Amino acid sequence: MIELAREDAGQGLSRIGAQPIALAAGALLLVLAAVTSIGFWRAYTGTSPELDRTLAARQLQARAAQASEQLVEKTKGLEVTQQESIDQLQMVQDQLQQMRKQLAAQQADSKRLSEQITTLTEAISSLRESFASVQSSETSSPAPSHHRALRARAHASQRSGKPRD
Repeated sequence: MIELAREDAGQGLSRIGAQPIALAAGALLLVLAAVTSIGFWRAYTGTSPELDRTLAARQLQARAAQASEQLVEKTKGLEVTQQESIDQLQMVQDQLQQMRKQLAAQQADSKRLSEQITTLTEAISSLRESFASVQSSETSSPAPSHHRALRARAHASQRSGKPRD
C-alpha cells in the first residue's frame, strides 16, 4: 500500500509539474483582471480612498486649527474679563477702605460730641442746682433789693440831716 500511495503522489506531481506555466499565467491574468477592475471602478466613481483620506485629514486639521483659534480668542476674552474683575474688586476695596476711614472719623466725632453734651448737661445741672439754692435762700431771707433800698434811704437821710421816719 505504501507503494500505491507513492505512485499516486508521483503521478499528481507529474501532472502539476507539466503545466506550471499555465498555472502561473492563469494566476497572473486573475491578478491583472482584479487590478484593472479596481482601476475602472475608481475611474467610474471618480473617487479614490487615498484622496478621501487626504481630504478628511485636511478637514480635521482645519477644524483643529479653527478650534485652536477659538480657544485662543476665548482665553484672551477670559483674561480681559478677569483683569476687569480684578480692577473692579480693587476699586471696591478702595471704596471700602475710604468708608471705614469715614466711619472711624464719624465715630470719633460722635464720641467727642457725646462727651461735650455730657459736659454741658452736667454744667446745666449744676447751674440749676445753684439757681435753686439761691432761690431757696432768697425766700428764707428778705430780698437783697429791699435791703439795698433801705440802706440807700438811710444814707440819704444821714446826709441831709433829717431824722428817719
